[in-house]
Amino acid sequence: MEFDELQKIWDTQNKQPLYVINEQALHNRIVAKKHQVIHIAVVTEWILIIANTASGAFVLQQNITGRRGLVFAYLLALWLLGTALYVLVNRIRRMREVQQFDRSLNGDLQHAVSTAGYQVRISRIMRWNTLPIAVLVLFGSWEGGQSLWFLGIVALFFTLVFFASGWEMGIYRTKMKELQVLQQKLQNDGL
Repeated sequence: MEFDELQKIWDTQNKQPLYVINEQALHNRIVAKKHQVIHIAVVTEWILIIANTASGAFVLQQNITGRRGLVFAYLLALWLLGTALYVLVNRIRRMREVQQFDRSLNGDLQHAVSTAGYQVRISRIMRWNTLPIAVLVLFGSWEGGQSLWFLGIVALFFTLVFFASGWEMGIYRTKMKELQVLQQKLQNDGL
């Protein structure tokens, strides 16, 4: 028998094509990916909000109670508190946007892609946020009379943080692209 004849027999017996996508299993996998992306975004947001608020409050408190107020320390505290506020506002916006996605295969995938894109954006912004923080810390340390060795170590630290955050952002970008490829493939297949 030819392959075509076998295919016809198979199709008539099962009333299904030989290869079928299990949509429920695919949907479950998409929901799992969506929850993973949302979890990463939530953890990132809370770490940024708590760390920036605590750091800003600490720098502000130390500068107020210190023997002399340093201008760059005040600027650093305001910058850190402003960063925490920025992340909080973006978190609230992200939470409001959740309502626009339906609970279908495509809706859950769109939600996952949207959240992954948000994670990449927030990661990029926080990576570039390292630069003004580094400048303010360096000038504040210089204003406070720290040695050149200390300033060099701080500059090296922030350089390493900048490159590490680029590596982290690359991981998020890869996850986002995987979701976008899946979304494009499903759109092409008509699902």
